[in-house]
Amino acid sequence: MASDQAGGGTEQPIGAESDAILERLLSLHPKRIDLTLDRLQRLLAALDHPENRLPSAVHVAGTNGKGSVCAMLRAGLEASGARVHVYTSPHLTRFHERIRLAGRLIDESALAALLDRAERVNGGAPITFFEITTAAAFLAFAEAEADWAVLEVGLGGRLDATNVVERPELCVITPVAMDHQEFLGDTLEEIAGEKAGILKPGGVCVVAEQEPAAAAAIDVAAERVGATLLRAGREWRAFEERGRLIVEDLRDNAQGLMDLPPPKLLGRHQMANAGVAAMALRALGVGEAQIAAGLQRVEWPARLQRLRSGPLTTVAPGMELWLDGGHNPAAGAAVAQHLGEMGEDAPAPLFLICGMMRSKDAAGFLGAFQGLARRVYAVPIPGEAGGASADEIAAAAVSVGLMAQSAGSVEAALRSMAAEIKYDFADPHPRVLICGSLHLAGHVLRENG
Repeated sequence: MASDQAGGGTEQPIGAESDAILERLLSLHPKRIDLTLDRLQRLLAALDHPENRLPSAVHVAGTNGKGSVCAMLRAGLEASGARVHVYTSPHLTRFHERIRLAGRLIDESALAALLDRAERVNGGAPITFFEITTAAAFLAFAEAEADWAVLEVGLGGRLDATNVVERPELCVITPVAMDHQEFLGDTLEEIAGEKAGILKPGGVCVVAEQEPAAAAAIDVAAERVGATLLRAGREWRAFEERGRLIVEDLRDNAQGLMDLPPPKLLGRHQMANAGVAAMALRALGVGEAQIAAGLQRVEWPARLQRLRSGPLTTVAPGMELWLDGGHNPAAGAAVAQHLGEMGEDAPAPLFLICGMMRSKDAAGFLGAFQGLARRVYAVPIPGEAGGASADEIAAAAVSVGLMAQSAGSVEAALRSMAAEIKYDFADPHPRVLICGSLHLAGHVLRENG
């Protein structure tokens, strides 16, 4: 990982300079999300269009799995010997995580300089935080040598700041589900249409398995712009066989089967994500051996991540702690499925510690754990004005048939759990999932070291 030290040998905390700039950037436009490309295009023109000077780009949209697929793409491309820039959002513990330059997180001095430059050129004009920080990322990517740039859509697709890149080498659409309806539409068709807004004339897009309504909307968008789709279940398919991931190209010019190891990331949904990434990497010309190596080395925090050390693990010894940032019903279903399957081989009572943003469907997310979780401990997300209260989350849990109670924090929930659970030596110690929000996951990772 690149050095986190700011230049100049000062005594200020690591990240203090970039943090101060980022705080100022939040005030440039009052709306956190305001989907349009006009403001960003104005700034990029003033910066001499860095978006047109990127390495070959892979643009990834979707509702669930975008970050995991980006991580797998990076791992596979790097296994092939390529240098890869990556832009993802949101970050978990520090903003620097969003910008990876040729395999290394951007360092503090470089980040501060880029943010300062974008701020000065913008000259105080209205622009959202995501737009101006995307401009800074594009500057970084245009001025540092690499072979590829993997770009994750922030929200939607058609009007997302990353969609100013006109000619990506490849697009990817991961599974589309109901989320962010206030910005993207009230139906799956509308949301999928917005995601498919990243498709470009003459471009190629690898598409994950979709609900029929979403698949139809993506087909319509592709036909409208003249893009070629490589769709799961149509042009290719992926399935698990004896613990291996099999990816089969079904096109007339098929290159045959790929017999791959499962990804390092846990969960059946990650096998599906790995199938998407593998097909995308094949479309980019990466060989099977390199794809396999990438899947075995991929890392992506807060996706069914086991917490094995740190202060939280000492609060209630004997508890098995897991962390996941999924926050919509489809993500809840995927995580619940994996934990249910774990319980078949290694039974342990499951408890949830859940914090969610008020804009999310808490009942829909928690409903996936019916019959699986013994109790939900609802907590607020520290520092998030848009977070739901613990009582609101507890009420949502009760509404779907789960036992629930409120707690002031993750640590308080663990202490309460330890005090209330009477261990039976015939019953394994509990498995605890901290879940419901990437914002909560980031807080947990910071606090847990």
